[in-house]
Amino acid sequence: MLLDYLQRGVLAGVLAGLAYGLYVALVANPLVDYMETVAKGGEHGHTAGEHVHAAGEHAHAVSETTTAVVSVGSAILWGILLGGVFALAVYFLEPALPGRDPINAYVLAGSGYFTVSVAPWLVLPPTTPGAEQAGDPTTRIVIYIGMMVVGAVVATASVLGYRRVASRSRPLGLLTAAVPLVSLGLLAAFVAPTIVETGTLPADLVTAFRGLTALSQAALWVLVAGLFNWLGARPALGSTTERHDGALTNP
Repeated sequence: MLLDYLQRGVLAGVLAGLAYGLYVALVANPLVDYMETVAKGGEHGHTAGEHVHAAGEHAHAVSETTTAVVSVGSAILWGILLGGVFALAVYFLEPALPGRDPINAYVLAGSGYFTVSVAPWLVLPPTTPGAEQAGDPTTRIVIYIGMMVVGAVVATASVLGYRRVASRSRPLGLLTAAVPLVSLGLLAAFVAPTIVETGTLPADLVTAFRGLTALSQAALWVLVAGLFNWLGARPALGSTTERHDGALTNP
């Protein structure tokens, strides 16, 4: 049973990671290149000489291809890790998750996304090119991990609150589930220190970049959960069909 969950999780992670890698290669990387150009104050100066300019363009094309390949490969590896951990979490936590199958997988995906990404981003938002960050890398890592722990606690409180109240009133249960999430967001907005300065980039561009980053990570979690459910439903459907065919052929 556990092996079946792991196989489904890893395969779901491969497919979701491939989709995410294509997004990074086709959308995110060009956007980062553009933002780097803006952060440096405009287009790069022209290279003297046509031959040198052509060689520079060729090297740039090779660099873009290499970056795209690395991005897709890294995304697939991240998808495999995410899918495997997600499968283990479903296997051990499924009885405690609210909602019936397959809704509970999406609940877990939402909790994981909030824990791994949303909660840390309240203090350490996605870094943009040219951004200035206070503190050393070790401090930022400690803050990120600490916010992940806080996110896990808040997500757990949200799920438990919903389970306790939803049996009496589902709308009230949803409201109860939202209280810990909204409270953390408001607390971070007023208390969290600003340790990331965006530099010279326009505020609209920074907002768009962070929004795309948040949406792409959310889509990755949804894809993993959806593919995990779909892969789990296929054998069940096949078994049902086989049993139905056997009932028709046997007297």
